[in-house]
Amino acid sequence: MGKPKKKTGLFYLVNTLLTAVLFVVLFMLISGGVLDSYVTGILVLVCINVILAVSLNLVTGILGQLVLGHAGFMLVGAYAAANFTRAVVNNGDMSLQLALPIAMLIGGVFAALFGVVIGIPALRLRGDYLAIITLGFGEIIRVMANAEFLKPITNGAMGLGGIKTFGSPNPATMFVYVFVTMALVIFISFTFGRSRHGRSVIAIREDEIAAESMGVNTTYYKLFAFVLAAFIAGVAGALYAHYIGVIDPSKFDFNRSVEILIMVVLGGMGSISGSVISATVLTILPEVLRGFSDYRMLIYSVILICVMLFRPSGLLGRYEISLPGLADKLLHRGKKTKTTGEV
Repeated sequence: MGKPKKKTGLFYLVNTLLTAVLFVVLFMLISGGVLDSYVTGILVLVCINVILAVSLNLVTGILGQLVLGHAGFMLVGAYAAANFTRAVVNNGDMSLQLALPIAMLIGGVFAALFGVVIGIPALRLRGDYLAIITLGFGEIIRVMANAEFLKPITNGAMGLGGIKTFGSPNPATMFVYVFVTMALVIFISFTFGRSRHGRSVIAIREDEIAAESMGVNTTYYKLFAFVLAAFIAGVAGALYAHYIGVIDPSKFDFNRSVEILIMVVLGGMGSISGSVISATVLTILPEVLRGFSDYRMLIYSVILICVMLFRPSGLLGRYEISLPGLADKLLHRGKKTKTTGEV
């Protein structure tokens, strides 16, 4: 019993140290001006997309339910957080550094409430039916944002402006918020997947009838995973709103939900590591291909098609990257080679 705990502790320790080193290196490069505002902006978007992909993977990968309205929760979180900071920061009652964490929490809570309202009727369905109904709810949220009666909150189709950002003189501050949030979301997702509750959710994915017969409260766990994913998407929306400075409802349509889903499918449904890698690659790739402006989207689409043809389960399938585990395998393989005399 002691050995698995030791390996788990080593896994978390090594990954925590590597994350801290990566954060310190990137922060120093940004603060020192080595990375300009353009590169910093891409890194911020990478972190936000990783948060979104990991959150959707909780439902689509770990729970095994196809959801197509994730951008709607992001939009709710963006509006809730933006209205809070507009009320307290623009009036000088609170600084943005102090208000943003509270705004992120508010955005997540409002998105979670919408997740409860949508999840209770939607999660009675499965497969394509669930995808269609969540798509419908996502579009309803976007249409409501354009509605005249909500104009005092959303400013209608004109979009909500006047949102305070940290601005170009201090781009490192926004990076700190998004990176720390991304690291926390990844940690929570890994921990949830290995917990008793996470295993109950995985059991529902594998066989819902068998899980229910073994005493798993399938309704509760399906709703729990759905609401948790909505909460995290709301937090990502809050970060996005305070990075861009303007909320345009047209940016949170069906295409945005599909983009997030592509990141999950490409990385491997059920793999948090895969979602992180695919979200990073798919955010940076269009910028790398910007020099091929006439063929950029064509090349981008061909790459996606090739990956799904030759690796239909995604880049990592349902596997996770474990550096301690990889080192242990390599060391074990080296010992085996020495004892057997293989080259």
